[in-house]
Amino acid sequence: MALDVERYFGLSERGTTVRTEVWAGVTTFLTMAYIAFVNPQILADAGMPRDAVFVATCVSAAFSTLVMGLYANYPIALAPGMGLNAFFSYVVVQGLGYEWEVALGAVFVAGVLFLALSVLPVREWIINAVPARLKMAISAGIGLFLGIIALRNAGVIQASEATLVTTGDLVAAEPVLALLGFGVIVALSARGVPGAAVIGVLGVTGAGIVWGASEWQGFVSAPPDPTPALLALDIAGALQTGMIAVILTFLIVDLFDTTGTLIGVARQANLLDDRGRLPRISRALIADSTGTVAGAALGTSPVTSYIESAAGTSAGGRTGLTAVVVAGLFVACLFFAPLAGSIPPYATAPAILYVACLMARALADIEWGDVTESAAAVVTAIAIPLTFSIADGIGIGFVTYVVIKVMAGRARECSPTLAAVALMFAAKFAFL
Repeated sequence: MALDVERYFGLSERGTTVRTEVWAGVTTFLTMAYIAFVNPQILADAGMPRDAVFVATCVSAAFSTLVMGLYANYPIALAPGMGLNAFFSYVVVQGLGYEWEVALGAVFVAGVLFLALSVLPVREWIINAVPARLKMAISAGIGLFLGIIALRNAGVIQASEATLVTTGDLVAAEPVLALLGFGVIVALSARGVPGAAVIGVLGVTGAGIVWGASEWQGFVSAPPDPTPALLALDIAGALQTGMIAVILTFLIVDLFDTTGTLIGVARQANLLDDRGRLPRISRALIADSTGTVAGAALGTSPVTSYIESAAGTSAGGRTGLTAVVVAGLFVACLFFAPLAGSIPPYATAPAILYVACLMARALADIEWGDVTESAAAVVTAIAIPLTFSIADGIGIGFVTYVVIKVMAGRARECSPTLAAVALMFAAKFAFL
């Protein structure tokens, strides 16, 4: 059996082992397990049945991640995306007044369009058209984005009306434990200890329970009834003229969230080829778009590749076996919901912050001697965390890059595909 696993995933070729891949899968799952509990809360604000969404979240994550692992052979996990779920609930349903069934129909239509673009070489052209230096900036920007998320989840920073962000209560249990956990992860990683991130996450969780900062919620519970959200989507309602902008928004945001995540995680795991491209990218894109279609049918917002996958690659994950482990844990989450719910956000924050530090190193690879390259790269890296959107940050970076090159008399350095994507983003910012 071990020989079959070795041959199928190519473990030796990528310098990894079954044990390392399992540790990596556990690490990735622990850093993104929160989605199983946060997503139902957000979609419940749209009137969706919370328990059914919990099941849809776990099953869609398990299915799409399994496809990514077995079909694309990448250590990348997928689940309903944060940001896209907020757009679903607070803009489409609460803001525009559509029923959640119609919003699910829009997700389904966008997913089908995704799949068509993934089967065709369109999405691959777009990703491969991104200049190498912008890819470095995207990776670094995602790292900074993760850093802000980690510090927020840890309570180290918080929102401020005056300054946008400010210092949190640094003597509270959550930031103290999170920062200590971060120190443990870095120290163990420096010593070459396998599973350093898992040890840090579980250690902070245990300390938090002892301190009284979080509660132990038990082990096992029966999965809730999924039928209230299963196949409840209204495709006919989603095809009305007023939903075109909604479908395009789902399409554009998911496309570039996925693009940024694939580039960032693949680079951090050293999976890009000599030209900075991702081999078998069409398979990864098909796994992502299939997940969105399945997620809509199950009853959840768009499924996308998760940047938290970088936590697993930092633990040594290099193949689809890591993703298969994550998929299995999401299935188990259906039955061990109380156990997964015992891990608070501040306990996963140290692992996410550590990954942020690793990914930010991509800034060193930017061509600082060419201001037309470095300026656009810096804008991209800054825009991703400050817009709190990978897609919008990439869009701002693309537009900036093309404008700078054209005004500098170097328009030939922009490929037609890149110019077209920049124009698409400019239109999105102007009209959507």
